[in-house]
Amino acid sequence: MAKTKTTAPPPLPQSYYKGEYDWAPDELLDECSILNSVEDVEAHRGDPALYNFNAFHKNHDSQVLVCRVRPGMPVCADSRETGGTPFFFLYQMVLKRVGLRLPLTSFEKELLTGINTAPAQLHPNSWAFVRGFQILCSYLGVPSSVDVFLHFFEVKKQGKSLWMSFSGIAGRIILTLFQIRSKDGRGNSSRYVRPSAILPS
Repeated sequence: MAKTKTTAPPPLPQSYYKGEYDWAPDELLDECSILNSVEDVEAHRGDPALYNFNAFHKNHDSQVLVCRVRPGMPVCADSRETGGTPFFFLYQMVLKRVGLRLPLTSFEKELLTGINTAPAQLHPNSWAFVRGFQILCSYLGVPSSVDVFLHFFEVKKQGKSLWMSFSGIAGRIILTLFQIRSKDGRGNSSRYVRPSAILPS
């Protein structure tokens, strides 16, 4: 018998989110995850047999987990939706294919702060540049530096799009583009997970 997915909670009316996040443009309010059941995110709860890569640093398993996303919850939602428990959104592919681990490294947090970008705003292929740069620095035995990274990569933004990407600067290319393609051909859009902190009781 086929396994039935756990029923996701019903979505809140879109007017609720428009009222709560009146600063957000419609493009952002319409960006929601399709990963809404427990089964959709169960692979990110520490069992390496379910994915090729474990989603978290093992020593932090008790401090962070990935939760399912309520249907209709936009990626601009904040801790008001969880009673104050902090969380953020991230493309599933960044954990599954790029190999990003949680919590974010100091370099990753400093880079996101420097370019004023949320984790979900950065394209998965650009996360591959971030990971590749850190791996290269580790191999060379030097610390990962935001200033050095931005010497080789520049931020790209198309028009008024809210999403960011990195591209190599001409004459300074050190990494080639990592093309992430899903097996079902649907791409990575709308496949977000919601990493969340586990607060001490």
